[in-house]
Amino acid sequence: MISRSTIMKQPLKYLRIVILSFVLMLVSVTATAQTHPYLERNKAIASEFSARYGIPVSVILSVAFVESGAGTSKSSTQFNNHFGIVGKNNPESRYRSFSSVRECYEAFCKLIVNKDYYTALKGNTDLSKWVKAIASAGYSTRPKEWMRRINLIISRYSLSKM
Repeated sequence: MISRSTIMKQPLKYLRIVILSFVLMLVSVTATAQTHPYLERNKAIASEFSARYGIPVSVILSVAFVESGAGTSKSSTQFNNHFGIVGKNNPESRYRSFSSVRECYEAFCKLIVNKDYYTALKGNTDLSKWVKAIASAGYSTRPKEWMRRINLIISRYSLSKM
């Protein structure tokens, strides 16, 4: 005959397994749904210019994220320059000043449109080709490190799904 204590232990064991499974599921969902306020704030602007210029949203957002320190760099907070675009309209800095974040995002897209690689990549969804082309064209002074950082942001925030 089965004792009463054995019967009571089985539901507790089952309950522990259910609770542990639920906790693991929540951790998994949270890890894959990671986002950042900077990305959420600028996703609509990047989407608009992606549709207009054929540059993937994820490329636009990841470059802006890295170049602006997620919107915290001096050039992004003081000059609305989220891409590290150099220019002559700002006597306070070597970085170009923009009247809005939107204007800066469009300037970046126009900069890309004028590059030789753009025609071959326009509308292409292969993010690694875009990142490599931008880095190879001299966008960064340290292209390998820059590519690593851009790809890290794309991966960490699942930007390839955009």
